[in-house]
Amino acid sequence: MSSTIREADLGAGPSKVTPLPARTAANTPAPQAHGIARNPGMRLDLGFMESVRSVNRSALERRVASLTKRRSIKADNQAAWLLRAVTCMDLTTLNSNDTDERVRRLCAKAINPFRRDIVEGLGISGEKIRPAAVCVYHPFVATAVDALRGTGIHVAAVSTAFPHGLTPLSTRLQEIEASVSDGADEIDVVIPRGLVFAAKWQELYNEIVSMRAACGEAHLKVILGTGDLATLRNVMLASMVAMMAGADFIKTSTGKESVNATLPVGLAMVRAIRAYFEETGYLIGFKPAGGISTAKASLDWLVLMKEELGRPWLEPELFRFGASSLLTDIERQLEHHLTGHYSANHRHAMA
Repeated sequence: MSSTIREADLGAGPSKVTPLPARTAANTPAPQAHGIARNPGMRLDLGFMESVRSVNRSALERRVASLTKRRSIKADNQAAWLLRAVTCMDLTTLNSNDTDERVRRLCAKAINPFRRDIVEGLGISGEKIRPAAVCVYHPFVATAVDALRGTGIHVAAVSTAFPHGLTPLSTRLQEIEASVSDGADEIDVVIPRGLVFAAKWQELYNEIVSMRAACGEAHLKVILGTGDLATLRNVMLASMVAMMAGADFIKTSTGKESVNATLPVGLAMVRAIRAYFEETGYLIGFKPAGGISTAKASLDWLVLMKEELGRPWLEPELFRFGASSLLTDIERQLEHHLTGHYSANHRHAMA
């Protein structure tokens, strides 16, 4: 990056996390998933789940309030952090009126996310500042794969009867396999929330293990639907089951719930990730999704990740935003950084 927008502007932060020796996971080397040793999962350990289930909502809310006030990001540093947010983005279209042409336009935006004057003004012409992935419904996977070929941008498909997950397991597994066959290298699956309410942890674990197997080499992101889960205890327990079953990422929401990604819920999930890491030595990714539409919100999430998990979780291998309109606001903020003026949204068209 240029002298104005530097990697160092992200700050040193906590020291890099060094994986601990695995205690309960297999000690054999794990396959690589996007450059990270893949989580092989572990047996369902109800005792371990119970040991980390305790959460205090008031304490989480206080911690979040402290982070967002104490760690505000300004001036040139803000521009660097916003560029980092773009590289951690799953640029998403999950609408009833999606078409192949709309998906092609979204992919074109992913390849060239900023207007040329912004790129030149920031001095990032030599950098590939792009979203990590484009996320679509299964019928558009092949279209996205073709549009993004050779760019290094991943194709993610929502799957398993998204957004509710209420079809037979065999049907959901076939959907995963079809998306992988069409070229998706990341699969975002949903869990049936009823299994959480009924505390059917073994059944939930078995389903996610089957989904992981159906993914093959494709990255598995498990959507909990936290807005539907009612309690933080349910969120923590579902997070642990997903990771034990082999999830590469855990994700807050489908974006279709009445309440989507919130920082307190995200903090609970992040602490579950930390507990799993301390137990197994495997790094699990995190993806908040739904309702993250402003540059300010993206900065709050990045600060949360850095302060709670450390610098490695500011990389797209371990952190993603699920977002459809966030890129527009980030582009507007970057233009303001350069010119001191805000432009109209229509100057930053998405698709």
